[in-house]
Amino acid sequence: MARNKHPEETVNLILDVALRLFMEKGYEHTSIQDIIDHLGGLSKGAIYHHFKSKEDILTAVTERMMEESNQMLTVIRDRSDLNGKEKLKTIFKESICRPVQNDIFTVAPDFHKNPKLLISLLGDTIENVVPDYILPIVKQGIADGSIVTDYPEQLAELIILVANVWMNPMIFGNTEEETYSKCMIFKQMLQGFGLEIVDEEMQERLLELASIYQKNK
Repeated sequence: MARNKHPEETVNLILDVALRLFMEKGYEHTSIQDIIDHLGGLSKGAIYHHFKSKEDILTAVTERMMEESNQMLTVIRDRSDLNGKEKLKTIFKESICRPVQNDIFTVAPDFHKNPKLLISLLGDTIENVVPDYILPIVKQGIADGSIVTDYPEQLAELIILVANVWMNPMIFGNTEEETYSKCMIFKQMLQGFGLEIVDEEMQERLLELASIYQKNK
């Protein structure tokens, strides 16, 4: 029987397996036993030593998914060489160009089968990403004159929800053509706020990700 003497490696193994099964089968249709069966010999006790329930595993999976993204957001938010508008553009470009996005879109998770995972990600976006990262950047942009709005909180929420949810092929199943249309509307919406953020490189990358998703769904 396989043994893992390193707790951190055990936790990572559990989360790797759980995420894959949540994506493939859906959270509701994945049992603790399903996870155990894919742990290469680790026992049920190995799971319950680190997690009290499947809900705890879901929370840890979500937190790990967001951790890398939040580290990137922190670096960009705290840069002193960019104004607010430039930081928003950098965030969008860095977010979609990260190599890990290819892996995520290749797995092709169906969020319709994973409502709890979707709700968890949405909750993190509204409760953490918007107030901790996007809103401070919007406020900086107002202060430096690169962003003009009387409603910074609402603008921050609108931008991130449109980008992360409405334009996400894994939530709406968008084809390349639909992704292109949404990208154009998003671009026009941002331009209405004086934010020239979406460029041709980003458009091509979004179409590439949509194509990867469609091939593997």
